[in-house]
Amino acid sequence: MTVFIHEWSAQLKTYNTNIKLAIWANIYSQIGLGMFMVIYNIYIQELGMSHEVNGQVIALTSLATAIILVPAGILSDKLGRKRIMFYGVIAAGIVLLLRSVVELQSLLLIAGFATGIFTAFLQVSSIPWLAENSKPKQRVHLFSLHAAIMTAASVIGSLLGGTLTDFFSLFTSELTSIRYTLIIGSIFYLVAFIPILKMEERAKPKQETAKKIPFREFFQSNKTGFKVIALFAVAQLLIGFGSGLVIPYLNLYFADRFEATNSVIGLIISLGQAATAVAMFIGPLVVKKVGEVRAVVYLQLSSLPFLLLTAYTENLVLATIGFLFRQALMNAGNPIQSSLMMSKVDDSVKGLANSINQMVFQLGWAFMGPISTAIVMLKGAYWGYAHVFTITAGLYLVGSLYFLIVFRSLKSSDQ
Repeated sequence: MTVFIHEWSAQLKTYNTNIKLAIWANIYSQIGLGMFMVIYNIYIQELGMSHEVNGQVIALTSLATAIILVPAGILSDKLGRKRIMFYGVIAAGIVLLLRSVVELQSLLLIAGFATGIFTAFLQVSSIPWLAENSKPKQRVHLFSLHAAIMTAASVIGSLLGGTLTDFFSLFTSELTSIRYTLIIGSIFYLVAFIPILKMEERAKPKQETAKKIPFREFFQSNKTGFKVIALFAVAQLLIGFGSGLVIPYLNLYFADRFEATNSVIGLIISLGQAATAVAMFIGPLVVKKVGEVRAVVYLQLSSLPFLLLTAYTENLVLATIGFLFRQALMNAGNPIQSSLMMSKVDDSVKGLANSINQMVFQLGWAFMGPISTAIVMLKGAYWGYAHVFTITAGLYLVGSLYFLIVFRSLKSSDQ
């Protein structure tokens, strides 16, 4: 244990100020989003709207993110990470504030779409920013630490979201208490612009900014990188389709099947994120034993029994245990994948690579969200969620096996 702590503390000391500021920006934004997302589905229900409206909002948010991610990635490569992150955080924070007070269904849908666009700007630039401010040998640890800290921030946000809502409900109506929580979450997200302002972006060499390379020549010089991007995209699409069926509706799953309170739901979601944060630190240890690709596959496959347990149990404790282990194991491989991908593409396309990877994942959420809510409305709180969780397990299985087959000979550079 002492060796483990020493290893991570030694790694942390090697990170520069830009990395630490980026981590702080993500802490604020993730606390805000954690507060917002854990309670927003319930806000829509309190407005008297159906599961179908929830599905539409989530689908539009994900679709907007999928549409904007590639342009945002290109802009991030061309205009600079700092500028893109700054404007994205300001715009997204304002939109989240609007979402906290609007009640018309049309405005909920429009604001959801806008959220998907603007949150993508921070999302698409963070990983390339970390990659450009670190050495290759630091990245598996750095991306794991970054993901763990982001997850821990979401834990805090989810806990605050549930408990603040229940606290405010002691003095006001359920709808108003939820609204107060959403506004506080939006303010937390906005605060992320402060550390971003303090970042110092390296100026590109003059010859790099002055010389315009024809696209065909640019493509040929990065042919291997584009191939890696495409292969990663297929894997993420499969996982995204499975995730889109289940993850956006976990709070509704616990509310519908077990009639859990807001505080209990917030606590369960937070515990899942805490378990994920712990698993992120285990990821590099698994990499040392079996390599990056097998580590990702083993972690993902080991999550499937717990996903199926959550699908079919009628016991809240067992559902929570299944959820915790699925959440931790499935997500523990994400920073390993990011490190692997960033090591195989040139700096000039890191933003594009990250954006395409996230775009196809968001497409899965956009397409599967309405399908998930339709199945639950048709089959009910038990068999509806049982069906969608089982389909997700099948998609995760296919995606993991594809990743193993395609990338088993691929290793990250750590020179």
